[in-house]
Amino acid sequence: MSARAGLRVVTAAVLLGGALAACSDDGGTATGGDGAETMAPGAETPTAPSTGTADATDGSAAEATTLGLADTDLGEIVVDGEGMTLYMFANDSPGTSTCEGDCLVAWPPLEGEPTAGEGIDEALLGSIERSDGTVQATYNDWPLYYWQNDTAPGDTTGQNVNEVWFVLGADGEPIMTAP
Repeated sequence: MSARAGLRVVTAAVLLGGALAACSDDGGTATGGDGAETMAPGAETPTAPSTGTADATDGSAAEATTLGLADTDLGEIVVDGEGMTLYMFANDSPGTSTCEGDCLVAWPPLEGEPTAGEGIDEALLGSIERSDGTVQATYNDWPLYYWQNDTAPGDTTGQNVNEVWFVLGADGEPIMTAP
């Protein structure tokens, strides 16, 4: 291998390592579209829940994009077909997502066209096309996201994070009650 080719390999490895580090847990923080910290200090970084991008032949993508309601301490809230809590971002505007970059690491979008499960108003279902071309599900025109620290159906640990992340009620309005 020539010295120039070796330098390219080393440069590529350094760049890849830096990119991977940017996506990893850096002590419990990630920034949102507003630059605010989006994880509680000391929070762990578990694997994010399914975002509806699984192989459609196994049915999990369709199940994830089916919206339903779950009874929680916050009241009845919108969840995916697997019971995972969905959130809206107050810095978004209806029909527009502002969560990009590191924000999407902490708050993965619910991808795909949503369908109505029990208790969901079909008239409030929709989707948007994100800047990267993926389709993100919406409810009452709010783009829907998961929180990386919710690990089980019914978890609502993302509620009121930085006072900008909230669950949605059956009517599609944010529930702004602190946990």
